[in-house]
Amino acid sequence: MNVHSLSRKTAVGLALVALAATGCSTKASNDTAGGTAKDDASTGTSTGPVELKDGSKVKLALIPGGAHPYFQPWKTTAELDKTDFKLGDATFNETGEWDQGKQNNVINSLAAQGYNAFGIFGVSPTDINSTFEDLKAKGFAVGSLASCPAGDTNSADFCLSTDVEAAAYKAAKATIEAIGGAGTIVHLTGNNVDSNTQRRIAGVKKAVAETNGKVTQLPEITDIDKDLQTAQKAVADLLASKGKEIKGIVTTAYNPAVAAADGVASSKLPIKVVAIDDDAKILAGIKSGGVAATVTQNPVGQAYVGGWLLALLGSKQCTMKTPGVIVDSGSFVVTKTNVDSYDTERKAKTTELQKEFATQLSCS
Repeated sequence: MNVHSLSRKTAVGLALVALAATGCSTKASNDTAGGTAKDDASTGTSTGPVELKDGSKVKLALIPGGAHPYFQPWKTTAELDKTDFKLGDATFNETGEWDQGKQNNVINSLAAQGYNAFGIFGVSPTDINSTFEDLKAKGFAVGSLASCPAGDTNSADFCLSTDVEAAAYKAAKATIEAIGGAGTIVHLTGNNVDSNTQRRIAGVKKAVAETNGKVTQLPEITDIDKDLQTAQKAVADLLASKGKEIKGIVTTAYNPAVAAADGVASSKLPIKVVAIDDDAKILAGIKSGGVAATVTQNPVGQAYVGGWLLALLGSKQCTMKTPGVIVDSGSFVVTKTNVDSYDTERKAKTTELQKEFATQLSCS
Protein backbone atom coordinates (compact mmCIF):
# COMPACT_ATOMS: atom_id res chain seq x y z
CA MET A 1 0.00 0.00 0.00
CA ASN A 2 -2.94 -0.22 -1.13
CA VAL A 3 -2.58 0.97 -1.32
CA HIS A 4 -3.06 1.37 -0.28
CA SER A 5 -1.71 2.98 0.26
CA LEU A 6 1.37 1.66 1.73
CA SER A 7 4.42 3.35 3.04
CA ARG A 8 7.76 1.69 2.66
CA LYS A 9 11.44 2.54 3.18
CA THR A 10 13.97 1.89 0.50
CA ALA A 11 17.66 1.54 1.25
CA VAL A 12 17.99 5.27 0.67
CA GLY A 13 14.91 6.45 2.48
CA LEU A 14 11.15 6.34 2.46
CA ALA A 15 9.38 5.04 -0.60
CA LEU A 16 5.61 5.11 -0.53
CA VAL A 17 3.22 2.84 -2.27
CA ALA A 18 -0.06 4.48 -1.75
CA LEU A 19 -2.35 2.31 -3.72
CA ALA A 20 -0.54 -0.81 -2.88
CA ALA A 21 0.54 -0.89 -6.05
CA THR A 22 2.17 -1.28 -9.26
CA GLY A 23 2.86 1.31 -11.83
CA CYS A 24 3.30 -1.40 -14.41
CA SER A 25 0.82 -1.74 -17.21
CA THR A 26 -1.41 -4.76 -17.02
CA LYS A 27 -1.61 -7.44 -19.64
CA ALA A 28 -4.85 -8.84 -20.95
CA SER A 29 -5.73 -12.40 -20.07
CA ASN A 30 -5.26 -13.47 -23.66
CA ASP A 31 -1.74 -12.06 -23.76
CA THR A 32 -0.08 -15.44 -23.45
CA ALA A 33 2.67 -17.29 -25.20
CA GLY A 34 3.14 -21.00 -25.70
CA GLY A 35 0.94 -23.76 -24.37
CA THR A 36 -2.08 -25.31 -25.93
CA ALA A 37 -5.76 -25.25 -25.17
CA LYS A 38 -5.57 -28.55 -23.33
CA ASP A 39 -3.07 -27.01 -20.91
CA ASP A 40 -5.71 -24.59 -19.62
CA ALA A 41 -7.83 -25.98 -16.83
CA SER A 42 -11.51 -25.49 -17.56
CA THR A 43 -13.06 -27.27 -14.62
CA GLY A 44 -14.13 -24.91 -11.87
CA THR A 45 -13.84 -25.92 -8.22
CA SER A 46 -14.70 -24.35 -4.89
CA THR A 47 -11.20 -22.89 -4.70
CA GLY A 48 -10.75 -21.78 -8.28
CA PRO A 49 -10.74 -22.78 -11.94
CA VAL A 50 -7.64 -24.96 -11.49
CA GLU A 51 -7.81 -27.51 -8.69
CA LEU A 52 -4.62 -27.99 -6.72
CA LYS A 53 -3.96 -31.73 -6.66
CA ASP A 54 -1.56 -31.81 -3.72
CA GLY A 55 -0.49 -28.77 -1.73
CA SER A 56 0.94 -30.71 1.21
CA LYS A 57 4.55 -29.99 0.27
CA VAL A 58 3.94 -26.29 -0.32
CA LYS A 59 4.87 -23.95 2.52
CA LEU A 60 3.59 -20.48 1.66
CA ALA A 61 5.02 -17.22 3.03
CA LEU A 62 3.28 -13.87 2.49
CA ILE A 63 5.80 -11.11 3.22
CA PRO A 64 5.01 -7.38 3.12
CA GLY A 65 7.83 -4.87 3.50
CA GLY A 66 6.84 -4.08 7.06
CA ALA A 67 3.87 -3.34 9.27
CA HIS A 68 1.07 -1.33 7.62
CA PRO A 69 -2.75 -1.45 7.95
CA TYR A 70 -3.11 -2.30 4.26
CA PHE A 71 -1.53 -5.71 4.78
CA GLN A 72 -3.57 -6.89 7.75
CA PRO A 73 -6.02 -8.83 5.52
CA TRP A 74 -3.03 -10.84 4.25
CA LYS A 75 -2.61 -12.31 7.73
CA THR A 76 -6.07 -13.88 7.88
CA THR A 77 -5.96 -14.77 4.18
CA ALA A 78 -2.74 -16.74 4.70
CA GLU A 79 -4.65 -18.98 7.10
CA LEU A 80 -7.48 -19.29 4.57
CA ASP A 81 -4.97 -20.26 1.89
CA LYS A 82 -3.59 -22.97 4.17
CA THR A 83 -7.06 -24.38 4.83
CA ASP A 84 -8.60 -24.07 1.38
CA PHE A 85 -5.59 -25.37 -0.52
CA LYS A 86 -4.50 -27.94 2.12
CA LEU A 87 -0.99 -26.52 2.24
CA GLY A 88 1.85 -27.88 4.33
CA ASP A 89 1.99 -24.52 6.08
CA ALA A 90 1.35 -20.81 5.55
CA THR A 91 2.75 -17.80 7.38
CA PHE A 92 2.54 -14.02 7.31
CA ASN A 93 5.66 -12.06 8.28
CA GLU A 94 5.71 -8.25 8.46
CA THR A 95 9.00 -7.84 10.34
CA GLY A 96 11.04 -6.42 7.45
CA GLU A 97 10.83 -2.91 8.98
CA TRP A 98 10.68 -1.26 5.53
CA ASP A 99 14.35 -2.03 4.95
CA GLN A 100 15.25 -4.18 1.93
CA GLY A 101 18.22 -5.78 3.67
CA LYS A 102 16.10 -6.74 6.68
CA GLN A 103 13.34 -8.04 4.43
CA ASN A 104 15.88 -10.19 2.58
CA ASN A 105 17.01 -11.60 5.93
CA VAL A 106 13.39 -12.51 6.75
CA ILE A 107 12.99 -14.21 3.37
CA ASN A 108 16.24 -16.16 3.74
CA SER A 109 15.29 -17.26 7.23
CA LEU A 110 11.91 -18.55 6.06
CA ALA A 111 13.57 -20.36 3.14
CA ALA A 112 15.90 -22.05 5.61
CA GLN A 113 12.81 -23.17 7.57
CA GLY A 114 11.44 -24.95 4.50
CA TYR A 115 9.15 -22.33 3.02
CA ASN A 116 9.18 -22.73 -0.76
CA ALA A 117 6.49 -20.39 -2.13
CA PHE A 118 6.82 -16.65 -1.56
CA GLY A 119 4.36 -13.79 -2.09
CA ILE A 120 6.41 -10.64 -1.56
CA PHE A 121 5.78 -6.91 -1.45
CA GLY A 122 9.30 -5.67 -2.13
CA VAL A 123 10.53 -2.77 -0.02
CA SER A 124 12.70 -1.38 -2.82
CA PRO A 125 11.12 -1.66 -6.27
CA THR A 126 14.50 -0.93 -7.87
CA ASP A 127 16.27 -3.77 -6.02
CA ILE A 128 13.64 -6.45 -5.47
CA ASN A 129 14.28 -8.27 -8.76
CA SER A 130 17.63 -9.50 -7.42
CA THR A 131 15.79 -11.03 -4.47
CA PHE A 132 13.29 -12.67 -6.81
CA GLU A 133 16.13 -14.01 -8.97
CA ASP A 134 17.89 -15.53 -5.96
CA LEU A 135 14.70 -17.32 -4.90
CA LYS A 136 13.96 -18.53 -8.43
CA ALA A 137 17.50 -19.91 -8.72
CA LYS A 138 16.76 -22.09 -5.69
CA GLY A 139 13.66 -23.50 -7.36
CA PHE A 140 11.10 -21.58 -5.32
CA ALA A 141 7.79 -20.16 -6.59
CA VAL A 142 7.75 -16.36 -6.32
CA GLY A 143 4.98 -13.81 -6.75
CA SER A 144 5.30 -10.03 -6.56
CA LEU A 145 2.20 -8.92 -4.64
CA ALA A 146 0.74 -5.40 -4.21
CA SER A 147 3.69 -3.81 -6.04
CA CYS A 148 5.66 -4.67 -9.15
CA PRO A 149 9.39 -4.04 -9.58
CA ALA A 150 10.42 -0.71 -11.06
CA GLY A 151 11.18 -0.64 -14.78
CA ASP A 152 9.98 -3.08 -17.41
CA THR A 153 11.20 -6.37 -15.94
CA ASN A 154 9.48 -8.53 -13.33
CA SER A 155 11.73 -11.44 -12.31
CA ALA A 156 9.03 -13.07 -10.18
CA ASP A 157 6.73 -15.67 -11.73
CA PHE A 158 3.96 -13.04 -11.81
CA CYS A 159 2.93 -9.69 -10.37
CA LEU A 160 -0.55 -9.15 -8.95
CA SER A 161 -0.99 -5.53 -7.92
CA THR A 162 -3.13 -2.44 -8.20
CA ASP A 163 -2.63 -0.36 -11.34
CA VAL A 164 -1.88 2.77 -9.31
CA GLU A 165 -2.22 5.30 -12.12
CA ALA A 166 -5.67 3.97 -13.00
CA ALA A 167 -6.74 3.99 -9.34
CA ALA A 168 -5.52 7.58 -8.84
CA TYR A 169 -7.33 8.63 -12.01
CA LYS A 170 -10.56 7.11 -10.63
CA ALA A 171 -10.04 8.94 -7.34
CA ALA A 172 -9.48 12.27 -9.09
CA LYS A 173 -12.55 11.77 -11.30
CA ALA A 174 -14.61 11.08 -8.18
CA THR A 175 -13.24 14.27 -6.59
CA ILE A 176 -14.09 16.35 -9.64
CA GLU A 177 -17.61 14.94 -9.67
CA ALA A 178 -18.01 15.63 -5.95
CA ILE A 179 -17.11 19.34 -6.38
CA GLY A 180 -19.50 19.77 -9.28
CA GLY A 181 -16.91 19.76 -12.03
CA ALA A 182 -15.22 23.08 -11.23
CA GLY A 183 -12.94 24.54 -8.57
CA THR A 184 -9.57 23.98 -6.94
CA ILE A 185 -8.35 20.62 -5.70
CA VAL A 186 -5.18 19.35 -4.05
CA HIS A 187 -3.56 15.91 -4.18
CA LEU A 188 -2.01 14.36 -1.05
CA THR A 189 0.28 11.39 -1.62
CA GLY A 190 3.48 9.55 -0.67
CA ASN A 191 7.19 9.78 -1.31
CA ASN A 192 7.95 11.99 -4.27
CA VAL A 193 10.91 9.94 -5.51
CA ASP A 194 8.91 6.71 -5.68
CA SER A 195 7.99 5.78 -9.24
CA ASN A 196 4.57 4.62 -8.01
CA THR A 197 3.89 8.06 -6.52
CA GLN A 198 4.80 9.63 -9.86
CA ARG A 199 2.28 7.36 -11.58
CA ARG A 200 -0.39 8.44 -9.10
CA ILE A 201 0.45 12.08 -9.76
CA ALA A 202 0.10 11.40 -13.49
CA GLY A 203 -3.31 9.77 -12.96
CA VAL A 204 -4.62 12.78 -11.05
CA LYS A 205 -3.21 15.26 -13.57
CA LYS A 206 -4.85 13.35 -16.41
CA ALA A 207 -8.28 13.68 -14.80
CA VAL A 208 -7.74 17.40 -14.12
CA ALA A 209 -6.59 18.02 -17.70
CA GLU A 210 -9.80 16.49 -19.00
CA THR A 211 -11.78 19.35 -17.40
CA ASN A 212 -10.17 21.85 -19.83
CA GLY A 213 -9.40 24.36 -17.10
CA LYS A 214 -12.60 24.10 -15.08
CA VAL A 215 -10.66 22.38 -12.32
CA THR A 216 -7.33 23.76 -11.14
CA GLN A 217 -4.85 21.90 -8.99
CA LEU A 218 -2.57 23.19 -6.26
CA PRO A 219 0.94 21.68 -6.10
CA GLU A 220 0.91 18.08 -4.86
CA ILE A 221 1.77 17.51 -1.23
CA THR A 222 4.11 14.51 -1.09
CA ASP A 223 6.17 12.62 1.49
CA ILE A 224 3.39 12.49 4.10
CA ASP A 225 2.56 8.79 4.45
CA LYS A 226 5.37 7.98 6.90
CA ASP A 227 2.87 7.88 9.76
CA LEU A 228 -0.45 9.40 10.77
CA GLN A 229 1.16 12.23 12.76
CA THR A 230 3.12 13.43 9.71
CA ALA A 231 -0.05 13.37 7.62
CA GLN A 232 -2.10 15.17 10.30
CA LYS A 233 0.41 18.02 10.50
CA ALA A 234 0.48 18.39 6.71
CA VAL A 235 -3.31 18.50 6.53
CA ALA A 236 -3.54 21.02 9.40
CA ASP A 237 -0.99 23.29 7.70
CA LEU A 238 -2.80 22.98 4.36
CA LEU A 239 -6.20 23.84 5.80
CA ALA A 240 -4.81 26.78 7.75
CA SER A 241 -3.12 28.31 4.70
CA LYS A 242 -5.34 27.32 1.77
CA GLY A 243 -8.49 25.83 3.26
CA LYS A 244 -10.87 28.54 2.07
CA GLU A 245 -9.84 28.21 -1.59
CA ILE A 246 -9.88 24.41 -1.77
CA LYS A 247 -13.04 22.65 -2.91
CA GLY A 248 -11.69 19.11 -3.00
CA ILE A 249 -8.90 16.94 -1.61
CA VAL A 250 -7.88 13.71 -3.36
CA THR A 251 -5.66 11.38 -1.35
CA THR A 252 -3.73 8.45 -2.80
CA ALA A 253 -1.99 7.33 0.39
CA TYR A 254 -3.41 5.67 3.48
CA ASN A 255 -2.37 8.01 6.30
CA PRO A 256 -3.14 11.25 4.40
CA ALA A 257 -6.61 9.87 3.63
CA VAL A 258 -7.44 9.33 7.30
CA ALA A 259 -5.85 12.67 8.26
CA ALA A 260 -7.75 14.58 5.55
CA ALA A 261 -11.09 13.07 6.57
CA ASP A 262 -10.50 13.97 10.23
CA GLY A 263 -9.02 17.39 9.47
CA VAL A 264 -11.82 18.55 7.20
CA ALA A 265 -14.46 17.28 9.63
CA SER A 266 -12.84 19.21 12.49
CA SER A 267 -12.44 22.39 10.44
CA LYS A 268 -16.04 22.28 9.20
CA LEU A 269 -14.81 23.64 5.87
CA PRO A 270 -16.99 22.70 2.86
CA ILE A 271 -14.25 20.57 1.26
CA LYS A 272 -15.00 17.29 -0.47
CA VAL A 273 -12.56 14.54 0.48
CA VAL A 274 -11.90 11.46 -1.66
CA ALA A 275 -9.86 8.86 0.16
CA ILE A 276 -8.02 5.63 -0.50
CA ASP A 277 -8.76 2.16 0.90
CA ASP A 278 -11.47 1.15 3.31
CA ASP A 279 -10.29 2.17 6.74
CA ALA A 280 -13.22 2.08 9.19
CA LYS A 281 -13.02 5.87 9.66
CA ILE A 282 -13.22 6.39 5.91
CA LEU A 283 -16.26 4.14 5.50
CA ALA A 284 -17.97 5.83 8.46
CA GLY A 285 -17.20 9.18 6.83
CA ILE A 286 -18.82 8.08 3.58
CA LYS A 287 -21.95 6.95 5.42
CA SER A 288 -22.16 10.25 7.32
CA GLY A 289 -21.41 12.35 4.26
CA GLY A 290 -18.10 13.69 5.60
CA VAL A 291 -16.14 11.78 2.93
CA ALA A 292 -17.37 11.97 -0.66
CA ALA A 293 -15.82 8.72 -1.89
CA THR A 294 -12.90 6.35 -1.58
CA VAL A 295 -11.08 4.05 -3.97
CA THR A 296 -10.52 0.65 -2.42
CA GLN A 297 -8.03 -1.96 -3.49
CA ASN A 298 -8.03 -5.74 -3.26
CA PRO A 299 -5.55 -6.94 -0.62
CA VAL A 300 -7.60 -10.09 0.10
CA GLY A 301 -7.66 -10.93 -3.60
CA GLN A 302 -3.92 -10.39 -3.85
CA ALA A 303 -3.24 -12.78 -0.95
CA TYR A 304 -5.86 -15.38 -1.93
CA VAL A 305 -5.29 -15.53 -5.68
CA GLY A 306 -1.57 -15.09 -5.12
CA GLY A 307 -1.56 -17.96 -2.62
CA TRP A 308 -3.53 -20.21 -4.96
CA LEU A 309 -1.21 -19.47 -7.85
CA LEU A 310 1.93 -19.92 -5.77
CA ALA A 311 0.63 -23.27 -4.53
CA LEU A 312 0.08 -24.46 -8.11
CA LEU A 313 3.57 -23.31 -9.08
CA GLY A 314 5.25 -24.47 -5.89
CA SER A 315 3.78 -27.97 -6.20
CA LYS A 316 5.15 -28.10 -9.77
CA GLN A 317 1.64 -28.90 -11.01
CA CYS A 318 1.68 -25.78 -13.20
CA THR A 319 4.10 -23.35 -14.82
CA MET A 320 3.54 -19.85 -16.17
CA LYS A 321 3.24 -19.66 -19.95
CA THR A 322 4.64 -16.13 -19.78
CA PRO A 323 6.87 -15.75 -16.69
CA GLY A 324 6.66 -12.30 -15.16
CA VAL A 325 3.13 -11.54 -16.38
CA ILE A 326 1.52 -8.50 -14.72
CA VAL A 327 -2.16 -8.41 -13.74
CA ASP A 328 -4.16 -5.57 -12.16
CA SER A 329 -5.80 -6.79 -8.95
CA GLY A 330 -8.51 -4.14 -9.24
CA SER A 331 -9.60 -0.82 -7.71
CA PHE A 332 -13.15 0.18 -6.83
CA VAL A 333 -14.85 3.54 -6.33
CA VAL A 334 -16.99 3.55 -3.19
CA THR A 335 -19.63 6.20 -2.51
CA LYS A 336 -22.66 6.44 -0.25
CA THR A 337 -24.60 4.54 -2.92
CA ASN A 338 -22.53 1.36 -2.75
CA VAL A 339 -20.73 1.61 0.61
CA ASP A 340 -22.64 -1.41 1.91
CA SER A 341 -22.25 -3.53 -1.23
CA TYR A 342 -18.85 -2.73 -2.80
CA ASP A 343 -17.22 -5.82 -1.33
CA THR A 344 -19.46 -7.95 -3.55
CA GLU A 345 -17.88 -6.32 -6.60
CA ARG A 346 -14.43 -6.88 -5.13
CA LYS A 347 -15.12 -10.58 -4.49
CA ALA A 348 -16.35 -10.93 -8.07
CA LYS A 349 -13.09 -9.38 -9.27
CA THR A 350 -11.13 -11.92 -7.22
CA THR A 351 -12.98 -14.78 -8.90
CA GLU A 352 -12.31 -13.16 -12.27
CA LEU A 353 -8.60 -12.92 -11.43
CA GLN A 354 -8.40 -16.67 -10.88
CA LYS A 355 -10.01 -17.28 -14.26
CA GLU A 356 -7.60 -14.82 -15.89
CA PHE A 357 -4.58 -16.52 -14.37
CA ALA A 358 -5.89 -19.94 -15.38
CA THR A 359 -5.37 -18.91 -19.01
CA GLN A 360 -1.75 -18.06 -18.15
CA LEU A 361 -0.95 -21.55 -16.83
CA SER A 362 0.30 -24.77 -18.34
CA CYS A 363 -0.68 -27.58 -15.99
CA SER A 364 -0.08 -31.30 -15.80
